[in-house]
Amino acid sequence: MSLKTSEVYRCLEKKTLIFGFEIVDLFLVFSLLAILNRFFGGLPYKFLWTWLPSIGLAVGLRIGKNGRPDNYLLHLARFHFSRGVLSAFCMATPRQQFTKKIGRK
Repeated sequence: MSLKTSEVYRCLEKKTLIFGFEIVDLFLVFSLLAILNRFFGGLPYKFLWTWLPSIGLAVGLRIGKNGRPDNYLLHLARFHFSRGVLSAFCMATPRQQFTKKIGRK
């Protein structure tokens, strides 16, 4: 009786890229394309109003994210939409009240 074996790929931590773009980047580009197509799809110059801004966003993302870490846009959005001050002890009492409790002046 022999053991059953299967191949295991060595790069499980490798990020998923499609045409060099991360999934979030492609979601942004195609979301912009869908929104612009919804509003400007009936115009005679549909190509100018829908495809060119989407291609411009894709080129801008490619150039702007060159050398940045993985999931840069997600971390940037979380940074801008989070509170101004991050603390590990948000429920802690202020230092002045704490010093009064232990008898310091």
